[in-house]
Amino acid sequence: MQSIIPALFLGILILVLAVMAFQNKNIVVAIIAAGAVGLFASILYIVLAATDVAMREAAIGSGLSTIIFLFACNILDD
Repeated sequence: MQSIIPALFLGILILVLAVMAFQNKNIVVAIIAAGAVGLFASILYIVLAATDVAMREAAIGSGLSTIIFLFACNILDD
């Protein structure tokens, strides 16, 4: 029962960041917002006691994917 409030708050925060990533015209802000979605999703998985999924989401979903997208965006700007 105690994990319902943080899980609900994190779920709403994830939805807000996902809409922000989808509607933003600035590509760097959209990439950072998408990375934040992955980060908060990994925190949500920890709250829901799925630590193995949380580690994968933190490493790949928010870390590696964000770095690759930012690197690709930097190459396209040059």
